[in-house]
Amino acid sequence: MGALLPWRPFRELERMARRWESPFPRLFEDFEDNYDEAFTPAVESYVKNGNLVVRADVPGLELKDLDVSILGNVLCVKGERRSEQEVKKEDYLHREVSYGAFERRMTLPEGAAADKVKASFKNGVIEITVPLAKETVAKKVPIEAEAEKKVEISKK
Repeated sequence: MGALLPWRPFRELERMARRWESPFPRLFEDFEDNYDEAFTPAVESYVKNGNLVVRADVPGLELKDLDVSILGNVLCVKGERRSEQEVKKEDYLHREVSYGAFERRMTLPEGAAADKVKASFKNGVIEITVPLAKETVAKKVPIEAEAEKKVEISKK
């Protein structure tokens, strides 16, 4: 007697579909339309020692390809990853690397010292340090737990 299995009305259709699929893996089907997407670097920001630190991963870029500016209370990081050679779409086997200009903006908190911003670039990562006002730095807020109320039932 066979094992009990959950009822799946389309199980046989799933089996037939798997048989019809090519025996070769579909390595590149999900990447066909992604080759011309714009490059957008990953960014992280955190507070350390009273400074806002913003880091952006810009692999393959050089210092001359980057621009950091502040307008009002908005930090802007611009750059461009250029393709080294022009290759037709048909010549690619697989391409996940994207090229092009990018611009990332971040609103700085109140009290940020925009005139004392420092930026450094090392190993494909640009790091921007913005001094913060003392009152801008986060403070820990204690969490109070509410006790559950017990209902007493009086017997008469």
